[in-house]
Amino acid sequence: MANQQTLEFIKLQPVDKWNLFRLEHPDEAIDLSGADLSETNLGGINLFRADLSGADLSEADLWEANLSGAYLMGANLSDANLARADLSYADLSSANLSDAALRDASLRGALLTHANLSRSDLCGANLREAIITSDQLNQAQPLDDCL
Repeated sequence: MANQQTLEFIKLQPVDKWNLFRLEHPDEAIDLSGADLSETNLGGINLFRADLSGADLSEADLWEANLSGAYLMGANLSDANLARADLSYADLSSANLSDAALRDASLRGALLTHANLSRSDLCGANLREAIITSDQLNQAQPLDDCL
């Protein structure tokens, strides 16, 4: 269950204030599991290694967010803007990424088992070492169609 103090801080304070907190407390565990962050502007936020499992991030703006090493199992990221986000080594197993913008995102080493990537835009995304076992890649933007 999400830490309510952390959730309120993220929702009410500017991203740069949160990022300063993260710089000052890099080893603090961030629990946002099950949190409702749908339609929230989180562009550029540092959520390195945060627990966002089961969180609702649908339609959230996560442009250039640092989600490397984050736990996003079963999270709803449908229609989210993850362009240029760092999702390297994140656990996105069973996450819903349908219609998500992942243009130029880093998914290097990410775990995407059973993730729904239907209609997602993966143009320019780095998928090196990513583990993708999904039958829901249908209608994803083909990487060779990215112009």
